[in-house]
Amino acid sequence: MKQDIILLGGGGHCKSCIDVIEQQDKFRIIGILDLSELVGTNILGYNVIGTDDDLPLFIKTINNYFITVGQIKAVAKRIELFDLLKSFKLTLPTIISPLGYVAKSSNIGEGTIIMHHALINADAIIGRNCIVNSKALIEHDAIIEDYCHISTAAIINGGVKVGRESFIGSNSVTKQYITIPKNSFIKANSLVSE
Repeated sequence: MKQDIILLGGGGHCKSCIDVIEQQDKFRIIGILDLSELVGTNILGYNVIGTDDDLPLFIKTINNYFITVGQIKAVAKRIELFDLLKSFKLTLPTIISPLGYVAKSSNIGEGTIIMHHALINADAIIGRNCIVNSKALIEHDAIIEDYCHISTAAIINGGVKVGRESFIGSNSVTKQYITIPKNSFIKANSLVSE
């Protein structure tokens, strides 16, 4: 039986998350929380049913929530929402696309999404509230700290540590066994060698 879930954030990233959640087939999306001016609108068949301020109304009956706000230059909103949901002791499930691959020896944190055709290899660690986007590769023994976004088709090679709150752009490639400092912004198509 599917569990009910509410999404927070109704932009473009939300649409991608909806598709992964539907494919995973573990949750029934009740609706989306977004800006007050968007209440009553519809995103891929799901209604915007309220704002973040309405959370106290929903937590009485629904325990699962997922942050569907995107992250490119600013991660602050994702952190704020994560802290808010945790303050209510709510569940932030890990969402993994059935079209992705996650090694059984890897570890994926709460509130993280592994999107279509992403590959998480042996002993990789992905923190909380991360986005591992479509076709991203996280190689063996890599560590992705909390609140990171690994963009489409980015390659994080073996043993790399990505500091918290970092953004790794599309088609970026890292050298193996390097450390990327926290709050880093790596542009698309970059080669990160030190």
